[in-house]
Amino acid sequence: MVDIAHQAAINPASTEDATPALVPLTAIEPGQWRALAQRAVEPNGYYLPAWELAVSATARGRIGASALSVSARSSTRLIGLIPVVSLWQALKIPLPALVSAHPYGTLCSPLIDSDASIEAATRLLQRAREAGAHALILRDVALDGAAMASLKEALGQAGLKPRVLGSYVRASLDATQDGDKLLHDALGAKKLKELRRQRHRLAEHGAISFDVARKPDEIRPALETFLQLEASGWKGKRGTALSQDAGDATFIRRAVPALAETAQCEIITLRAGATPIASGIVLRHQDRAFFFKLGIDERFAKYSPGVQLTLDLTRHLCADLTIASADSTASANHPMINPVWRGRFAIGDVLIPLRRHDPMVALIHAALVGRSSAREAARRAIHLFRKHTEATQPPAH
Repeated sequence: MVDIAHQAAINPASTEDATPALVPLTAIEPGQWRALAQRAVEPNGYYLPAWELAVSATARGRIGASALSVSARSSTRLIGLIPVVSLWQALKIPLPALVSAHPYGTLCSPLIDSDASIEAATRLLQRAREAGAHALILRDVALDGAAMASLKEALGQAGLKPRVLGSYVRASLDATQDGDKLLHDALGAKKLKELRRQRHRLAEHGAISFDVARKPDEIRPALETFLQLEASGWKGKRGTALSQDAGDATFIRRAVPALAETAQCEIITLRAGATPIASGIVLRHQDRAFFFKLGIDERFAKYSPGVQLTLDLTRHLCADLTIASADSTASANHPMINPVWRGRFAIGDVLIPLRRHDPMVALIHAALVGRSSAREAARRAIHLFRKHTEATQPPAH
């Protein structure tokens, strides 16, 4: 059953032309991919070719994505692209469905050509059918974004409706505002005063500086600083820092300089004297920034280094006329970013049926719901175990 489901969703040839319904990501011409990204109805820095190709090549648990792609009927211009894997590869569920490939950043909104959005969405759905899939599952998509709107319209024309499997609201930044006013409105005078006090205390360790590395020769050493900071904190203790896995380290060292070549990535660093205190990776696509990851030196935790860096990033993005908004790509109710970035938008996982009255879709939905319930129970158990462990640990001497 596993092999049947996997092969049915990955290998069939298109009935529309001689090309396979799915091809390796590496088969997509990079120039066409970049051009589509520039025309996309909705920005997604994590589906830029330099990023997603690096993820799919080596990143832990994310290797081997295929491309669900379509060109315009009247030309060879690429008008739609979704990196995908089978439902078995994504979630170990042996049913015939395709799932958006997870690009490490928590956003899988497809690249859909703004000049042909409904045609692109319609043909992407047809392409998924030709691949043998009964459903398309999009993880972490902007539910009210332009890409999802295009897919909903195409589905409506076919008498189909998407089903939201789960959703949450996450923080975003309106970068068209004045940075200082925005921070004052978000945090209030009292909190900003406390943060300034912490910053003055931090300055006792050396003059505070905020640096932005953009060029490839600048960004490589800045990336190594970020990786060291990330590994020095709680992610390092849990073994989830990027530098702790060879595949992840290879991915990020490939992707960041490659995106810097096209001015689509920068690394921000906060220092006290010569000592890096906090660092973050920021992607840029069209007029939107994406705050990918943050690393801090926990020896300076009492000075709120992550918040201090985010304040500087906020002012930096608000002063940049080419950036209109920023996606925190953070979890729901994130304790650090939510109080600072007060914009909100809905992110969710969506089940898209590909045929009307298809009983297989009900089976896929039931399997997904069952898996989600089991994972939530496991997550709660792990959380309780960690709380118990921390509460019973003997005090440090």
